Amino acid sequence: MTESNQPIPVREFSSDALKTAVFANRQDMGKAAALYVASVLQDLQADRDEIRIVVGSAPSQDEFFAHLIDSSQSAGIDWSKIVVFHMDEYVGLAAEHPQSFRTYQREHFVTKVPLKAFHQIQGEALDAQAECHRLSALLEEKPIDLACCGIGENGHLAFNDPPVADFDDPECVKVVAMDEVCRQQQVNDGCFPSIDAVPTHAITLTLKVFANAAKLSCVVPARTKAEAVATTLNDPISTACPATLLRQHPDARLFLEPDSAALL
Repeated sequence: MTESNQPIPVREFSSDALKTAVFANRQDMGKAAALYVASVLQDLQADRDEIRIVVGSAPSQDEFFAHLIDSSQSAGIDWSKIVVFHMDEYVGLAAEHPQSFRTYQREHFVTKVPLKAFHQIQGEALDAQAECHRLSALLEEKPIDLACCGIGENGHLAFNDPPVADFDDPECVKVVAMDEVCRQQQVNDGCFPSIDAVPTHAITLTLKVFANAAKLSCVVPARTKAEAVATTLNDPISTACPATLLRQHPDARLFLEPDSAALL
């Protein structure tokens, strides 16, 4: 899919297998990512009854979701074929909690388009391990076609923080303790008033899900992410920076803007 007003990157390069594009501002970055994702969905729906995607839930994804919804009609996306998983949820938060990631998805994406299904992570489940098993079974029914993610200030993908990240994770979903950098990021993003208000644990999709997805699209704005972006692109591939996984994925794209690319 092409559009006459498709944003033009100010810089493009590759780091190992990862294709990176830097755009002039956050809006252009979000629009470029949205047009790419729309084109992937458009291609897949031609001969598929079901398309399975994973999406992130964070302020860093706001522009991406807004442009994806805006462009979906012109792209002819058939949302009735699309099954959505979200990446993570805080343990103990109900779906209606204003800071739950299900609330984010309702406000920014899943209520805006007529999806085939939205598989929610039930953070308030009384048995978190049973919830992990339920979600794992759903994820393993069919391959994931596309994962749309961001990168955390500590280099995490979803809530796979460095202390708990595992490139060879046998599980698809697990309960994790969130590290202090990750919890402070939730304060920095304006989601919680203080670190004491941030939950300590989450249910997250593991790195196995990202590694096995057919395509990855990663959107990362903000100066607070510049160090994590530089580490992702330049440091050895290891769980010290889980997002380095992107560089060994066969079909991954990274969308940046000047602030997040400031240290490159």
